[in-house]
Amino acid sequence: MANQQSTRTIITILNCCCLAIVTGQYSTGFGIGYDSKALQSIFEARNLELGFPTPQERERVLSAGLYNPDGVVPIDVDVYYTHGDKTPSIFVTIPRFAKGVPYSLAYVTNEVRANGTELRAYPNYDWHHSHGADCNGLTSVYRTQIDECGRMWILDSGEIDFVQHCAPQLYAIDLASGSMVHHYRMPKGLYKPGVSRFVTPTIELDAHNCDVGHVYMADSIGDGIVVYDVAAQKSWRIENKYTYPHPDFGTFTIAGESFQLWDGTVALTLTPHGLAGRMERMLYFHSLSSDWQMAIPLQVVNNGSLWKPNDVSAALDQFVVLGKRGSQCVGAAMSETGMLLCGLVQPPSIVAWNIRQPYKHENLALVIQDENRLQFTSGMKIVRNHEGKEELWTLSNRLQKAFGSGLNFKEVNFRIQKCGVHELLSGLPCH
Repeated sequence: MANQQSTRTIITILNCCCLAIVTGQYSTGFGIGYDSKALQSIFEARNLELGFPTPQERERVLSAGLYNPDGVVPIDVDVYYTHGDKTPSIFVTIPRFAKGVPYSLAYVTNEVRANGTELRAYPNYDWHHSHGADCNGLTSVYRTQIDECGRMWILDSGEIDFVQHCAPQLYAIDLASGSMVHHYRMPKGLYKPGVSRFVTPTIELDAHNCDVGHVYMADSIGDGIVVYDVAAQKSWRIENKYTYPHPDFGTFTIAGESFQLWDGTVALTLTPHGLAGRMERMLYFHSLSSDWQMAIPLQVVNNGSLWKPNDVSAALDQFVVLGKRGSQCVGAAMSETGMLLCGLVQPPSIVAWNIRQPYKHENLALVIQDENRLQFTSGMKIVRNHEGKEELWTLSNRLQKAFGSGLNFKEVNFRIQKCGVHELLSGLPCH
């Protein structure tokens, strides 16, 4: 845990920084320099270099149209430090937006190939090879979450290009053994076949042990949140006007290129346990195509009796519009001290907010801006390293090019970067 002095220092810095959204001009304030090398580069690729069990398998999926080397786009990064090891395991999701992605979840190897470091399928190739034909495997994964007990929670959307091959599923894999320790298959009525796209899982881990109370799953295209009570093996859906996109924010413009996205809820974070005695625990969330920052008390979200099918007015008075950013945010992560970080679309940057302060322009800090290396930061995680310190890891993918004019494979398109949370929020070097 960060000591009290560090926490006070961070809060002071954030309160002195500002985001001048009203005028459309962003300022960092406090005299902190934010240069283009502020984040530490971990992984860069012009195109993803995917490994296969055999050369023959690679040729088979190429000839069958199941692998388009120019059509694989990573979305999320996850990281796990094993028993004090200084070198973590790094995982990447590669959703199947369309046919042509041979596997949807991978780990970064130490093998360097022509396009960069080779990726390999996780947990193994067999989990992915059916492309939705076998619902006991993985169909399409957008994001994961690794908890502090060494389990990777994998949210499988079950669809490829909006064809619902399988029900959305949640797997928990023990990273030490590679074995599956939990499996949940979403019941009909909680997802919309041909519409839903489940993109983000958030785990409510007990403060004192490895028990998971609830899992919150964002349906970005179906515009809702599904809550899963792990112990009771029950789940319910939350959907209303606050989980939907906003018509003013369906156009995304990055580095002079624009494209359209009409996505609802995409990011979910929780009030840290360490603040539970000083403030009510909340579920914080936002829609991708919106600038609203939303919150709702966790005890309301977790009360399954409140949420009836197709009731868009349920507990509506419990939802709080905390404020507006003036731009879309993609990935989000919460620090142990209650700093909510988000990957801002315009300008390409990372914005931080102390959840104990009002969500106002003067309380939002642009902690780093990088027009080149933070283009569409879709993956964002805060993890604890081998020294027990929090690190922010990000993945950016230049999605405006992938969904627009096309990626230029002579340039670096995909980046994984990191920085210590304390260093990032204090304006200190990340290296």
